[in-house]
Amino acid sequence: MSNVSKKILITGSNGLLGQKLINLLAGKTGYQLLATGKGENRLGVIGKPYDYASLDITNAKEVDTLIADFKPDFIIHTAAMTNVDQCESDKEGCLLLNVSATDYLVQAAKKNNCFFIHLSTDFIFDGTKGPLTEEDVPNPISFYGQSKLDAEKIVIESKLRWAILRTVLVYGIVKDMSRSNIVLWVKKNLEDKKNINVVDDQWRTPTLAEDLALGCLLIIEKEAKGIFNISGKDMLTPYEMATITADFFKLDKSYITKADSSTFTQLAKRPPRTGFVIEKAKTILGYNPHSFIDGIKVMVEQMR
Repeated sequence: MSNVSKKILITGSNGLLGQKLINLLAGKTGYQLLATGKGENRLGVIGKPYDYASLDITNAKEVDTLIADFKPDFIIHTAAMTNVDQCESDKEGCLLLNVSATDYLVQAAKKNNCFFIHLSTDFIFDGTKGPLTEEDVPNPISFYGQSKLDAEKIVIESKLRWAILRTVLVYGIVKDMSRSNIVLWVKKNLEDKKNINVVDDQWRTPTLAEDLALGCLLIIEKEAKGIFNISGKDMLTPYEMATITADFFKLDKSYITKADSSTFTQLAKRPPRTGFVIEKAKTILGYNPHSFIDGIKVMVEQMR
């Protein structure tokens, strides 16, 4: 790489993946980083150089101005409304954040010839089969899934240089995050000796946030274009994830009860079986994710 540093703009930098990306990319030789999120920067000082700007991605003019000013070489678009039930109850908000905002960013990226990296989801599939490859045909069964598929189409039809990273059930811990993840949720409930019902009829390949961030970096380093499945390698049900977590922390598994999806009342439908085949990412990018157990170990190190 030449001495000219590549400029990277991240959307949604206050989220789980956003914060992991800043930690991975900030201070890396050859890169200049602009993190953006709504309102205040929640990550703060990390002892590595990066800039932060508040950005409302649902405001086309704001998006246009910031991208024209910074002139990024790469945009990593992680911001989205990801609460599946909220997308069902607030369809307008979901469309604005997941579809319109992607369109505003793509239009601004076009004017500045940016390489556009877009984060997508296994929820674009109906869950009738899995694990899935990049060639499998999407068929969303929730409003969230449809909104993410619509966003993908905007990126694909943009004529930009682009990569779409599809991922599954991202977990990890970061500073100042109110939302828990399955590992911490199971650990806390079992420590408190509370009974929990965990579904055993949904299959996923849970993804450590650090692995997903690394997938983004590998795309940048190789300027790899196209669709890539970036997820964990273990195909597990949430029940299996819960028992692995219990074993890891040596907690009493008798508090965990197997349940099926029908026992939960949720606004949005969940695809029963997804999970990803990650051979393309392994071959082209050299991507090699942690196992679920090793992912828990990474989190434990960070909790210390």
